Amino acid sequence: MIDAGFKLRGLRWWIVGLIFLATLINYIDRLTISVLAPVITHDLGLTNTEFGGILTWFLLAYTISQGLSGKLYDRVGTKRGFVCSIVLWSIAAIAHAFARGLASLSAFRFVLGFGEAGNWPGAAKTVAEWFPIRERAFGMAIFNSGAAIGSVVAPPLIVWLSLTYGWRTTFIVTGSLGFLWLVLWLVFYETPDRHQWLSETERELIREGQQDKDETLVAERNAPLKWRELLRYRQVWAIVLSRFLTDPVWWLYISWLPKYLADARGFSLIKIGLFAWVPYVAADAGSLSGGWLSGYLIARGWSVDRSRKLVIAIAACLMPAGILAAFAHDAMVALVLIGVVLFGFQVWINNVQTLPSDFFPDRAVASVAGLGGTGAGIGSMIFVFGTGWVVDHFSYVPVLVVAGLLAPIGTLVLFALCGRIERVSLAES
Repeated sequence: MIDAGFKLRGLRWWIVGLIFLATLINYIDRLTISVLAPVITHDLGLTNTEFGGILTWFLLAYTISQGLSGKLYDRVGTKRGFVCSIVLWSIAAIAHAFARGLASLSAFRFVLGFGEAGNWPGAAKTVAEWFPIRERAFGMAIFNSGAAIGSVVAPPLIVWLSLTYGWRTTFIVTGSLGFLWLVLWLVFYETPDRHQWLSETERELIREGQQDKDETLVAERNAPLKWRELLRYRQVWAIVLSRFLTDPVWWLYISWLPKYLADARGFSLIKIGLFAWVPYVAADAGSLSGGWLSGYLIARGWSVDRSRKLVIAIAACLMPAGILAAFAHDAMVALVLIGVVLFGFQVWINNVQTLPSDFFPDRAVASVAGLGGTGAGIGSMIFVFGTGWVVDHFSYVPVLVVAGLLAPIGTLVLFALCGRIERVSLAES
């Protein structure tokens, strides 16, 4: 029994550490099918187009659930919201072990996508609740790095489990990880206003600069936040459309990289396990450095607007490296170039996912983040399904070339629509 007077130093960092673990597990669960794609498509007799369709069912549910999950978290809070999300996705992940063909595998992917989508609006809301503005981008970077670390851990872990126990047992093992995390979450998590382990010093730090604490925003904070009302703001559309255009870059490599290495580069399953994680080390570095850099610039006196936009622009300029990867003759050079792409994407997304909390009060953050995720899901769904068809009829080259152009275009759209990055008054019409 922990003493009632116990205080845990730096509690906000422990909380974001829990979100990091949830994100890591999220990515292990979603990547299991991608890493094992060469084996599963062979065993179940699936074409690239059919495999793209399976991935699209996941993204369809993911897209629908992004908006719904954002509203769920704003309504029931982060603690109960995460319980709903992780129970659903863990059950669905385990169910993959019992797939018998295209229909059942598609159905299980759909449920998995519906559950996994809640992680991002929930994480954005948690960071907004627990971190002052100047630390939010770095808080986002920490939990977002769970995606990259999960992508690093997944290939060797999944390949080892599959070679040792078979691909069906692999789904059971990876799917069970979420329930272990849930125990930690239920024991350790509360919101800052209710957490008994939070010191008064840290409580004041969290309150510092929380834009929605200003008394002039009380009316905004208590007003209903419906989707149709949020969609009146060009800042929301800037986030939605930029993610529609740019997120497919990430989903392409998350969903198709192992299959690409097998089909276009001749990698065996063992070789995929040995090397497919390499680009995600770069992604993790991008996540952490992107969040740190914008926070560092803000601490040095730069405005939020100038800091975020500079970092986002630099990241967008890195992602066309995927075009060079398409024409690289050496597989390892291609992997390094893909690493540059994923580094840039994580720098980009870490700062773009912070924009909902830059623009809007806490009660709207999860909803705006969910709408951004909906845009990302629609764009990614179109691109991932199209990838299967293009590969079956042509090759991976056109796919990588188009993907290399998306981030600069998405960034131009973002900057054109969002205007200055500063708090929006929800009282404006």
